[in-house]
Amino acid sequence: MIFIENTDFHMWFVLGLTALAIVFYSREKLPLEVTSVALLTCLLLFGQFFPVVDANGRNLMDASALLAGFANPALVAVLALLVMGQGVIQTDALRPLIRLFERGDPRHAWLSIAGVLLFVMVFSAFLNNTPLVVIAIPIVQALAARAGRSESRLMIPLSYVAILGGMMTLIGSSTNLLVSNVLLEIGYERLEFFQFTVPGSILAGVGLVYTLVVVPRMLPDRSSLARQLMGDEREFIAELDVAPDSKLVGMECREGHFPDMPDLSIRLIQRSGHLILPPFEGYEIEAGDILIIAATRTTLTDLLSKYPGFLIADTDEGNVERRKAEILGDDGGGKTPDLEQKVAETRVLAEIMITPASRLVDMSLDQAGFHRQFGVIVLGIQRRARVVRRRLGRIRLEPGDVLLVSGSLGSVESLRNNPDMIVLSGSKKELKLPKKAPVAAAIFLLTVLLASSGVLSIAVAAITGAVLMIATGCLNIRQATRAIDRKIFLLVGAMLALGTAMQVSGGAQYIADRMLEVPFTDEPLFLAGFLFIVVAIMTNILSNNACAILFTPIAVNMAVNVNVDPYVFAILVIFAANCSFASPIGYKTNLLVMGPGHYRFMDFMKAGVPLVGVVWVTYILLAKFYYGL
Repeated sequence: MIFIENTDFHMWFVLGLTALAIVFYSREKLPLEVTSVALLTCLLLFGQFFPVVDANGRNLMDASALLAGFANPALVAVLALLVMGQGVIQTDALRPLIRLFERGDPRHAWLSIAGVLLFVMVFSAFLNNTPLVVIAIPIVQALAARAGRSESRLMIPLSYVAILGGMMTLIGSSTNLLVSNVLLEIGYERLEFFQFTVPGSILAGVGLVYTLVVVPRMLPDRSSLARQLMGDEREFIAELDVAPDSKLVGMECREGHFPDMPDLSIRLIQRSGHLILPPFEGYEIEAGDILIIAATRTTLTDLLSKYPGFLIADTDEGNVERRKAEILGDDGGGKTPDLEQKVAETRVLAEIMITPASRLVDMSLDQAGFHRQFGVIVLGIQRRARVVRRRLGRIRLEPGDVLLVSGSLGSVESLRNNPDMIVLSGSKKELKLPKKAPVAAAIFLLTVLLASSGVLSIAVAAITGAVLMIATGCLNIRQATRAIDRKIFLLVGAMLALGTAMQVSGGAQYIADRMLEVPFTDEPLFLAGFLFIVVAIMTNILSNNACAILFTPIAVNMAVNVNVDPYVFAILVIFAANCSFASPIGYKTNLLVMGPGHYRFMDFMKAGVPLVGVVWVTYILLAKFYYGL
């Protein structure tokens, strides 16, 4: 059914829909998946009722054209590379290498930190950078503690070097693959594996120097969620379980304190699955309450001597008895004055982060049965550096969420081997090399070799590598499917459909023509600088993948109009779209480090905007002297 065939109408509708999509993607009022599906539905309905017909009578905006993005080789390659990255995480294939930096002289901890960041940048050129950042976060935390520095000064640099490394090869970022494939769709050859490695390495090197030297000095020194809860560093957190026969039942808070506990600072009260936050004026303690308290070791030791076992939950009795046996020895002798203190420390506080491929994503704490399954109690959830204050049991977990948990030392230590989460404290114990780690490393290297040499296309090599990861037992099918990010799948599929609509409706050419009307853009160098900064700004508002798909056809049209090699401007889009430094929503690794670094939105602006400027100026110099614009 055809109601209208005016191409101007099609163009303005698609441009209006693009502007609306940008607003919804940037504000994130709706989940990204919902926005993507809604955008795709609008395009399908519009293409059905208002087709764009070519000379042969074929509808260029029919369902087959708009849905072709979901079978796009670049998208399939991206998803396959995510599976391979999960195989690397599952087998800890890279952890033994990155842990070599921990063994250096503690006096030279900063050199080890710089070595880890350089390691992450180099490997990000060949491997999906999300698993690299996941592996490196606890290592950097441990090195920061050794150097006596705040981890909040190092988490953003970790994300930045991973992004910079993605500029160096075709598989360094999903953005690069998508730009290459859009070129193919509009009639050009794909980019080669190392086609932009030289300029990309220069940009990454300049960015690395800025990231190592300048960024840590600009970032604030923020304490962790656990340290904020504890307050004074000489205090530590413990749980006080209120038994039904406790004399604390019915005690009311007066003038900020409970009468029988004048020396204790109560931080939280957990009651029937939810938290009561201070101030507690007028609250009465009830049976079954769990009081989260901060006190000095002396105060807690006195409390333990007065109320033996009072601070330890029933589920930890076995751990306490084992701990006592370790302290006293098998014969029960050798009792030390700080026995109670050591027993109290059996129950510890820790922060854990939910990984992108975790099976806990989209599950609430109640559904996950967190306490029953892992033996720890969740005291709070931090999402994008903000403490979530809703009822904890009903909150659905997202990748990058940081959970403040309390449990026995054994329970917390057991979480270190759980692939669904990272314990954000830096493990001191040496992990044995898993048997499958060499296999995963060999598959990864083979995939890179086949793709870079041109023996196999990137999509074929990535799919083969992912299948080999599963076939050799590096990860099972469930772990592989969890690694496939549905947000990337839906976003890229919807944006490819939008890119198709912009191309066939003339919207891409219209934007290119309007951009050429800006003063001085008749000169290729000025035009390149102008286009770069526009894409770099947009990539921090949308996402790098969305910008790559939207701006590649625009950049190619602009290059043709000023008689410049289209590949130069396509590579420009790659570099600019990878400048996701100024916003936590611009790139996934930014979201991953936001919780461990305890950052706010403005921290990314403060550190990232100058870095975008540094990369921009460096690219202009490259455009003049390397590309000859």
